[in-house]
Amino acid sequence: MMKGETGRPPETGALPLVLLPGLLCDATLWAHQTRHLADVAPDIRVADLTGAESVTELARGVLATAPERFALAGLSMGGYVAFEVLRQAPGRVAKLCLVDTTARPDTDEQKERRQALIKLAQTGRFKGVTPRLLPMLVHPDRLADTEVTEAIMAMAERTGRDAFCRQQTAILTRPDSRPDLPGIHCPTLVIVGREDSLTGPEKAQEMADGIPGGRLAVVERCGHLAPMEQPEATTALMRLWLTQL
Repeated sequence: MMKGETGRPPETGALPLVLLPGLLCDATLWAHQTRHLADVAPDIRVADLTGAESVTELARGVLATAPERFALAGLSMGGYVAFEVLRQAPGRVAKLCLVDTTARPDTDEQKERRQALIKLAQTGRFKGVTPRLLPMLVHPDRLADTEVTEAIMAMAERTGRDAFCRQQTAILTRPDSRPDLPGIHCPTLVIVGREDSLTGPEKAQEMADGIPGGRLAVVERCGHLAPMEQPEATTALMRLWLTQL
């Protein structure tokens, strides 16, 4: 029998786990969880969210390659796609984990900012995640952690300009998911960094309160990228979600 990183054999009947990255992120975002949850989720897949410019199409792509029934976790933009996966195929999602995301659509100000970034990228001024943008993404304590910051910038560079524009368009055109919250009936955990400046604890609380039986976990000393900033804490919470919630 194959074993996970923990040395324990996978649990019998364990659910497959599908992980959805955020804007300008890839599998590196979920590296710790992929390694250390293998004993409770032996089939772990990180979806590619770079190939379409609507959450509708991105969710279809996720469902086309996902197992018939699975646990689903999404961060930020991945959370927006997770809501769409639930709209398209609610019976296939056995458990849901929403990380540093929101059910709300963009405000007018956020839409204008995204549109401006798309225009900049289209005119050849795509810079990915630069050191100037990192304070929006991570806790101040992490700014000097080059292992984390360099990994974030490398993900953005790998994702590239064209995928960035498609992702921003998908985010811009996503629907308001708040009306869908009461209809989510699978066990749901909402995780948020205490200092997440983009989708903070109040937005996480709104989702947890709106989903029947939803639970909220706040990760201390953490910004918008909990799986990378506080990997051990995030993985521990997800382990409890997979095995006990």
